[in-house]
Amino acid sequence: MISKKICLIGDFGVGKTSLIRRFIEHQFSEEYLSTIGVSISRKSVIVSSSHEKQDPEIVQLLIWDIEGKTKFQKISPSYLKSAQGIIIVADFSRQDTIANIPFHVDLVRSINPERLTLSIVVNKIDLVAEHLPTLLLQQYQIPNQFPTIPIYHTSAKTGENVEIMFHQLAQSMMEKNNQNY
Repeated sequence: MISKKICLIGDFGVGKTSLIRRFIEHQFSEEYLSTIGVSISRKSVIVSSSHEKQDPEIVQLLIWDIEGKTKFQKISPSYLKSAQGIIIVADFSRQDTIANIPFHVDLVRSINPERLTLSIVVNKIDLVAEHLPTLLLQQYQIPNQFPTIPIYHTSAKTGENVEIMFHQLAQSMMEKNNQNY
C-alpha cells in the first residue's frame, strides 16, 4: 500500500477538522473543537492507475489537520515538510479567509515546491447564496492568480464535494508520483 501525507492548512475556524471528520467518519458536529498543534487521521482510498493495464491502487492518506493561522500564530513550516498534498481551506462566510489564500499558497510553495499537489477549498458553501461563491473568488482574483490549482466549493455540514475533493487530490498525487518515475 502506498501512503501519502496531506496537510490541511488555513485560518482559524474555517472547517478543516470538520472536513476531515466528514471524509473519515461521514459525520458533522455543530460543536467547535479547536485543533492544537496537529492531529493526524488516516483513510485508505482506491484510485485508478495511470497505466491502463494496471489494477486500481489503494492509497493510504495520512491527513494532517494543522491548527489554524491567526494574526498571533503562524502555521509551523515543519508540519508541511514531506507532504505530497496540501489543501488550503478558507470559509465562504468570512472574506478575510479568502483574502489570505495567496499567503498560504506562498508559504506552501516556499517550503515544499517540487513534489506538491495543491488544492484550494472554500468551505461552508451551505452558508452563502448560490451565486456568491463565484463572485467572492473573482473579487479576490483567486482563479486568475492560481489557474492551475483546482478550487473546490465544499460543505462539511452537508458533505457537498468533500469526497470528490479528497479523491481527486489522491488521484492527482498518484499521477504526479508516476510521472516522476
